Amino acid sequence: RGRGSCVVAPIVLHGRAWGELYVARPAGAKPFARADADFATVLAAVVAAGIAQAERLEEVRKLAFTDPLTGLANRRAVDTRLDEAIERYRADGSVVSLMVCDLNGLKRVNDTHGHAVGDRLLERFGSVLSRCGARLPGALAARLGGDEFCLLTVGPTADEVVAVAEELCVRAAELELGEGVACGVASTGDPIGPLKSARRLFRLADAAQYRAKAARSAKPVVAGRDGTVIRLADTPSPSRDRRRFRDAPTLDLPPEQP
Repeated sequence: RGRGSCVVAPIVLHGRAWGELYVARPAGAKPFARADADFATVLAAVVAAGIAQAERLEEVRKLAFTDPLTGLANRRAVDTRLDEAIERYRADGSVVSLMVCDLNGLKRVNDTHGHAVGDRLLERFGSVLSRCGARLPGALAARLGGDEFCLLTVGPTADEVVAVAEELCVRAAELELGEGVACGVASTGDPIGPLKSARRLFRLADAAQYRAKAARSAKPVVAGRDGTVIRLADTPSPSRDRRRFRDAPTLDLPPEQP
């Protein structure tokens, strides 16, 4: 192959051969010496250390942005992605949609069958949310905590997101031991008024979810298509700032109009 000499050093990661460092010189060039082989060994060790560090950083990133029970994204990931999505909306008008879901009946399952069964229900719903979200390119499926989940999209139309939300409600109602899901949607593709921050979009989606919960609706409630939701979201109240997510008191909402 036209090579006069070569030196090979194994790249060992976690006690196993991960690959090799291979260096060759053309025929007629000065052959490698022992010192070159020693240097290649040191260089291979440096490469292995770099790979191990990259793996550790990836694991830390995964732990920081992933819900350990369902494997979905977590609250921190949603905060980060939603802020980025709103910046994109301001820059080029991309449609940003947020679906907020509350899994019904989890407390009953935990009290009746135990938390292990409740965890399996959460896992199954997370899988359903992920499969439904796969219909929307680039969608981020996440568990916010407890029985609260969300789906964030950038690009798909509001109607496409609502269609997925409707499918999610149907599939959630079919889960064993479950009691369906309360689902609210807010999208910049609907007439929701000025969007000065990511927080307002979350308040709108969350108010829609609360309305669906209060009305025991089997279908998603959509902000911008229900004037009550926008009034609820825009009424100053700390309990509606869902950046706090947990430990917020339940709202007393008026019944859904026919």
